[in-house]
Amino acid sequence: MLAMKLDPDTCYKAVASHDRRFDGRFFVGVSSTGVYCRPICAVRTPKRENCTFYDSAAAAEKQGFRPCLRCRPELAPGHGLADLSGRLAQAAATLIDEGFMVDAGVAGLAARIGITERHLRRLFDAQFGVSVLEYAQTQRLLLAKRLLTDTGLTVTDVAHAAGFGSVRRFNDVLKTRYGLTPMAMRKRAADNVADELVFELGYRPPMAWAAFLQFLGVRAVDGIEQLGDGTYARTLAIDSGGRTHVGWLRLEHVARRHVIRVTLSGSLAHVIPQALGRVRRLCDLGCRPDVVDQHLGPLAAEAPGMRLPGAVDGFEIAVRAVVGQVISVKHARTLLARLAERHGLPLAQPMPALRVTFPGAATLAGVPPEALREIGIPLGKGRAIHAIAARVAAGALKLEPDAAPEDTMARLREVEGVGDWTAQYVAMRALGWPDAFPGTDYVLRKVLGIATVRGMNQHVAQWAPWRAYAAVHLWRRYEEHKPDKPDKPDKSDKSDKSDKSDKSVRGDKTRDTTSDTTRNTP
Repeated sequence: MLAMKLDPDTCYKAVASHDRRFDGRFFVGVSSTGVYCRPICAVRTPKRENCTFYDSAAAAEKQGFRPCLRCRPELAPGHGLADLSGRLAQAAATLIDEGFMVDAGVAGLAARIGITERHLRRLFDAQFGVSVLEYAQTQRLLLAKRLLTDTGLTVTDVAHAAGFGSVRRFNDVLKTRYGLTPMAMRKRAADNVADELVFELGYRPPMAWAAFLQFLGVRAVDGIEQLGDGTYARTLAIDSGGRTHVGWLRLEHVARRHVIRVTLSGSLAHVIPQALGRVRRLCDLGCRPDVVDQHLGPLAAEAPGMRLPGAVDGFEIAVRAVVGQVISVKHARTLLARLAERHGLPLAQPMPALRVTFPGAATLAGVPPEALREIGIPLGKGRAIHAIAARVAAGALKLEPDAAPEDTMARLREVEGVGDWTAQYVAMRALGWPDAFPGTDYVLRKVLGIATVRGMNQHVAQWAPWRAYAAVHLWRRYEEHKPDKPDKPDKSDKSDKSDKSDKSVRGDKTRDTTSDTTRNTP
């Protein structure tokens, strides 16, 4: 929506009450100070006649406002995929936020989301009231501001990490737009140690952090992930600038400030926007729990603010889903750990529980199914993994939030051994699609007491367009109340026999009933 379509009276009431539900949904420009703020800014509420409201930070800066140094607009939570009518424009904005345009221009961005450059420019102007380049420039400056304030990186490293071609260019733009030099902005910088970088990412409360960690903990893979003391840590590899950056991240919930504290290894210093973007996806920080929880009603009452767990890499989610078909959680985690140890990238400075990254699509596309069989992955599943990897590596299949859900699920179902359950699960977590729902799931049907897929689909229609959140709540309910005994595969699933033979995976295109929490850990 355009800034002019924002209701000024509603916006001002939100500013006056510091209503966190509106944080990140609009920004307020204050003419008496020349700055723009988040609606939750703790400064004295400005007079109504001095306020104008903008849909994005870029739109406020286009009108000459500077970012507030107190509430820091760069920390505001973003939009969820279903928040905006212009989903394509938001997908492009997310890619810009994650540093895509450091290596590509507007034409490359348009090609990435599958539209023409002209159409992208038109969508961006309608959605944000600014051009693509204006939005990108604002995001680069806000990132640089964050790095100068929150890290001890050199000005040169900040300039390059934020996507500026040179320090001189960075200094000129910062001085022109904000009236400050890098050193003036840095005077209150945090003392981040050289081998760790700490950031805070905001969200709209409430946040069901314990339930979110429980979901991740059930599926945690040794060597890649670690949970403990209310924190989640994992390894990751990010390709950028012609090289692969390998490191780790750690997440901690700071409830009193409504933020997730993110610690990155120093080895990720040159891919900070990409790393933070992956955290936002993983934690679903663009969610509006007020809208989702109200729609789900009693289902969400036990864990208000439950997020839709995303992914740091969509391909990883697809592999987890395939490996976990028809086997126990423990067995799936063991196979995935072996896969990572054999084909993942080692950390330069490994920790006791974090040693390797999950192998990427390009790597597994070069590993024949027979080699995967050597570590215990049945031949049929190995063929499915190899097929998905080859498609992702070649660019024929995208498993990222900007991909079209229906088209992506259809392409996944074309792979032998991938049925509707796997496709829906990947859409939920890799694409962050809020209305995906694996209706054939054994546990979901068991919790709801519904025997047929048709009956399931009719029942869950009440939760659209937030059925993915409903699925997470139902899995959580099962996990909290299931008997404390080892997981066993559900023998009723006849769609995949590859764990008992080396026959090709016989993925049932209409009845993929693989259970999430009893038989796999995708």
